[in-house]
Amino acid sequence: MSSPETQTRTPVLYLSHGAPPLADDETWTRQLAEWSTDLEKPKAILVVSAHWEEAPLTLGATTTVPLVYDFWGFPDHYYAVKYEAPGAPDLAAKVRKLLKTPQTPVHDAPDRGLDHGAYVPLVEMFPKADLPVLQISMPSLDPQQLFDLGKRLAPLRDEGVLIIGSGFFTHNLSALRQVDGPNGTPPTWSTEFDHWGAETLSTGDLDALLDFQHKAPAAPLAHPRTEHFAPLFVSLGASTTTQKPQTKISGYWHGLAKRSLQFS
Repeated sequence: MSSPETQTRTPVLYLSHGAPPLADDETWTRQLAEWSTDLEKPKAILVVSAHWEEAPLTLGATTTVPLVYDFWGFPDHYYAVKYEAPGAPDLAAKVRKLLKTPQTPVHDAPDRGLDHGAYVPLVEMFPKADLPVLQISMPSLDPQQLFDLGKRLAPLRDEGVLIIGSGFFTHNLSALRQVDGPNGTPPTWSTEFDHWGAETLSTGDLDALLDFQHKAPAAPLAHPRTEHFAPLFVSLGASTTTQKPQTKISGYWHGLAKRSLQFS
């Protein structure tokens, strides 16, 4: 076991979480599982998902409650998935301490379970469900505000907390009707945005990333609404590093870029 002097900070992740049928994709599930084996086991997990926008910032259940099946029209077995991770009341208390001020209240939603942006990837990465998991809402879609939120959460990394921003690197659901299956040729707007994002992250051009709606090619098509790119800014803020992130998963699924990143 490493001493406090040599222990490294827990990394930060941004991952593309797919939809419930991700569980049927042998390649993607294997990639997520292999990624997790390369991580030192965290003490707890904090998730910011594209599927929970609520202001003021709100903490999800700190006890184990049923999952939120926030999707419609899928076969019944997707609604039978369980992920009974321990609650994280201690982590919730730390988050309140870091974030709560008279100007920025923190609310609680004790009955809100993990949504599919959280549990779908966690089922593949940490299938034992033996780590405390806390989900918090996105109080805004503003990139700068989310980056600042990530900076305030960064000290949790020194306590073994794995911070995960869960979205999709490109996200335009109309593309599902335009691409021939999960491995079909992705549309140009998706590849152009994906390549721009990878290059901009590698050069550390934070200003361009924060202004991606004006700077990125095909941004309105890649993200007609920006909630799936928004969790990246929490991850960027929490990373507080000049090192470029590692791309742990790349490629496309139904034409959407599934680029997923690890920040040291």
